[in-house]
Amino acid sequence: MGTFRAILLFAMLAALMQAARALDGIASDWRMIGQGEMRWFGFQLYDARLWAPPAGWSADGAYALELRYARDIPAQRLVQASIEEMQRLGGTDAERLARWRTALERVFPDVRPGEVIIGVHRPQAGAEFYHQGRLTGRVDDPEFARTFFAIWLDPRTREPALRARLLGQG
Repeated sequence: MGTFRAILLFAMLAALMQAARALDGIASDWRMIGQGEMRWFGFQLYDARLWAPPAGWSADGAYALELRYARDIPAQRLVQASIEEMQRLGGTDAERLARWRTALERVFPDVRPGEVIIGVHRPQAGAEFYHQGRLTGRVDDPEFARTFFAIWLDPRTREPALRARLLGQG
């Protein structure tokens, strides 16, 4: 029993260290607010973590959403799913959605199991995206950033249990 506990503790510490390294160079003093798992029809898609400055999370403040993928997902599928949810949550016009689609096509790569995408909300500026710690691009549009992160953090999200866990409420 002692060996099992030691292995479990080691695995938990390794996971925390790996999570903290994901934000190195982006926001090294931020703390994890919460984490959860996204599943679709029983299949795990990704693990999600929400990071914020020491002062805490605010929808209008700076924060980062880390997604560690469990499956191969083509960039086009990530873009399409994001646009559909942004349209549902933002109710925005077709021209703006087309601009947002182009921006997402620029910043989203194909992902493989274990790979990480981090989206950073920059208040009144927009969003930055990182893949495996490398900046893939910025979207200088605060409305884009608000609507994109609403996919996970808005009360109207399709995944309220994941939202609660990300916000440390579940």
